[in-house]
Amino acid sequence: MSTDDLLAALDDDQRAVADHLTGPLCVLAGAGTGKTRAITYRIANGVRTGTYDPRTVLAVTFTARAAGEMRSRLRDLGVGGVQARTFHAAALRQLSYFWPTAVGGQLPRIAEHKASLVAEAAGRLGLGADRVAVRDLAGEVEWAKVSLVTADDYVARAARAGREAVAGHDHATVARLLSVYEDVKGERGVIDFEDVLLLLVGVLLERDDVAAEVRRQYRHFVVDEYQDVSPLQQRLLDLWLGGRRELCVVGDVSQTIYSFTGATPSYLTEFPRRYEGAAVVRLVRDYRSTPQVVDLANKVLARAGRHRNAAAVELVAQRPSSVPVRFETYDDDLAEARGVAERITALEREGVALSEIAVLYRTNGQSEALEQALADAGIGYLVRGGERFFSRREVREAIVLLRGAVRASAEQPMPAAVRDVLSSVGWAQDPPAARGAARERWESLSSLVGLADDLHAARGADMAGLVAELDDRMAAQHAPTVAGVTLASFHAAKGLEWDAVFLVGVSEGLLPISLAEGDDAVAEERRLLYVGVTRAREHLQISFARARTVGGRASRKRSRFLDGIWPEGTGAGGAGLSRRGAARARTESFLSDNPADAELFERLRGWRGDVARAISKPAYTVLHDTTLQAIATAKPKDLRQLGVLRGIGATKLEAYGPQVLAVVRGEDVDVEAWLAR
Repeated sequence: MSTDDLLAALDDDQRAVADHLTGPLCVLAGAGTGKTRAITYRIANGVRTGTYDPRTVLAVTFTARAAGEMRSRLRDLGVGGVQARTFHAAALRQLSYFWPTAVGGQLPRIAEHKASLVAEAAGRLGLGADRVAVRDLAGEVEWAKVSLVTADDYVARAARAGREAVAGHDHATVARLLSVYEDVKGERGVIDFEDVLLLLVGVLLERDDVAAEVRRQYRHFVVDEYQDVSPLQQRLLDLWLGGRRELCVVGDVSQTIYSFTGATPSYLTEFPRRYEGAAVVRLVRDYRSTPQVVDLANKVLARAGRHRNAAAVELVAQRPSSVPVRFETYDDDLAEARGVAERITALEREGVALSEIAVLYRTNGQSEALEQALADAGIGYLVRGGERFFSRREVREAIVLLRGAVRASAEQPMPAAVRDVLSSVGWAQDPPAARGAARERWESLSSLVGLADDLHAARGADMAGLVAELDDRMAAQHAPTVAGVTLASFHAAKGLEWDAVFLVGVSEGLLPISLAEGDDAVAEERRLLYVGVTRAREHLQISFARARTVGGRASRKRSRFLDGIWPEGTGAGGAGLSRRGAARARTESFLSDNPADAELFERLRGWRGDVARAISKPAYTVLHDTTLQAIATAKPKDLRQLGVLRGIGATKLEAYGPQVLAVVRGEDVDVEAWLAR
């Protein structure tokens, strides 16, 4: 690909980024506007034109996954040798290299978690600290360190920053904890993750020779997600630069959602003032989402009023018009989870892959009801933040076999060789009928097959290339796509995207969360909703439940962030009916369109009412009308046929399967006697 062909693949704004190869550059990039594409093409353009030696480029981002994605894209463009790392990974690499000569000996071990260190420090101070208190105190320790706040100045700095009491402890107590925490680390001979950056800052300040060597090595810098930079990270970046101006920063103030960890968008918004003459490019063309999703995202920000940052980007949709955004109100959390599961089933039937569907929530505690509803509906899912892909046993075994097959498979096309190798550990062309562990194992192996196909098509990669890619992805925890609905918090979803996204629990107390006090905290909660909305490419559903539990007081209200946006008087899909009215209309339509099944449907509904009364629960918690309709239409003869119908998961099948089949056969069912068995 020539340089002209390379740049021809970009829009005008992206090309302006890729063409600006020297001097300070600030890119204000809205969600879905192709910022990663723009900066990787900029690096590729710089290398191809001879402006950059790839070995002198350091691209820094905030997650190992994003860094791995950047390296992968650069390889696709034929550019190798560029260092794309997180701040911590880049700092650790340099610190490990220079430590023996700059300090002496081996770099101390890095503690994986702060919890035990904080707990010991709290114990020495006589502070009662349970697991939750230790977590909160550890978070405050991290904030202090990335904000360059020491124990001596914590009280004054915390007060200026408006930090609340932590786990019931005042600022003076937390200051003492910070001091004792450092003592505990020293006695154990360990450092924490923030120390990696702090120690490197110290080495670069004290050793001019080390700083000079680092600056000779790295001459061109790119920082992605710059709105999330902390004072500590900015201090390190300034030392890397050493007064030079070869810096490109990319960010979106509307996606600033980590201020509680010390991140601040001020470095992004003040960049043109810090670097006089800096070029500023706005990326506004949204290639990710449909006009319906983009319009909603813009409205969420527009209603921020005086709290909207002047650097915020108003998105311009580039995709064709599609389906409207859905707004749903449910009676309780259980009904919301089941409603989402039903909608996911419908989307899958329409051709949307489960791997392209996500359900997002404000707090991790909201996932339990969703997990149960998806399991009951027979829908596979994965919780983001659960077991890592490359830690799975079948994946580790497969990579060992692929590594061993590098030489033996030289005569065979790579995709075919991969299939042969993985067939020996249980992969097959068609997925197993069973769900659970067998299906999860197949999904893992199948994702490796898919990655092999993609690499061969994009780069002509051979087996050695595949193994090298897997090694790089393991280091970055950049997993290939695995089939299954993703469950994740809004925070964990940042940087990701799906064809269909469900935002659940969008009510006062959850979004904004009740802990958000003050205008700045509430403004950040609004940005969190914006991040959630902009994860969706085409299908987006926003919902909340009036009550937490079945039969509970319906006291919840939808989020204030949707005032003027939520279609008043509408229910499912904004059709102008209440949810219950819409369901009734669908049922009446079914009965009129399917007279042959109407009698069986009514018998099933009568049986469901008997069960509901016997277990003292609402009827819909037994089986939904849509499930009864499916049964009345299919008339299953055995449990296997019943189990494949929508709304019938393993739990429902075990609890009600034999009774349902008896009703279908026309038998009278004594519910009380059946439940007494």
